[in-house]
Amino acid sequence: MNDRDSAVAQALELVGARFPDALGAVLGGSVARGRATAGSDLDVAVLLPDAETSRREVIRHEGRLAELFLHTRADAPAHFARDRALRRGTILFVYDQGLPLTDTVGHMAELREHARAVIAEGPPPLTEAEWFRGRYVLTCFMDDLTDHPRTDRYEQLALADFTLREAVHLLTAHHRSWTGIGKWLPRRLLEADPVRGRALLEGHRAVAEHADPLPLITATGQILDLVGGPLREGYTQPWTT
Repeated sequence: MNDRDSAVAQALELVGARFPDALGAVLGGSVARGRATAGSDLDVAVLLPDAETSRREVIRHEGRLAELFLHTRADAPAHFARDRALRRGTILFVYDQGLPLTDTVGHMAELREHARAVIAEGPPPLTEAEWFRGRYVLTCFMDDLTDHPRTDRYEQLALADFTLREAVHLLTAHHRSWTGIGKWLPRRLLEADPVRGRALLEGHRAVAEHADPLPLITATGQILDLVGGPLREGYTQPWTT
């Protein structure tokens, strides 16, 4: 039995042991994509009867961490909508790309089709206020990175991290593409825009390895030009109470 088959068997056993009344389940994450490592956890979406409570749980099963996305049929659409609003689609992609484990009467297949439809629609566009704020915030980080002394490496690295994050936010939004955090940030970035995305990542690497901010500053400036240009004076943000 190979590692993937072993993970599938573990996931099936987990679902059967902890959720005997489950209507269906899929195994997503690195295992489903064939990118699992020895330390990869099990990402399992489980469809529960409506009498249950939707939730997210992290457990350990047979020595292996498992992250469980537990939904009822009634609640799942609302969770999909929230996932779309966050622009990352974490749960949506588990349903869409996961390996089928169980599906007693076809409800899981219906939800997977729903998830695919939401993914195809893409994340919601940014509002005008969100575009303005994004441009202003990214301009601030780019300016700080430009003016900051290279000798203070702690602060320079922190600025590079925030500059990359905000640039990815705007670039993926420009393409109406999904974004991500952690290891998913570079993956989603390169899917959205291989050329500009790689320039941002290489720029961030230049700061990390050589204390050279210029490539990241240049790549960031190109992103700002793409979405309306840098924004400094003239920016206004109303306070809400």
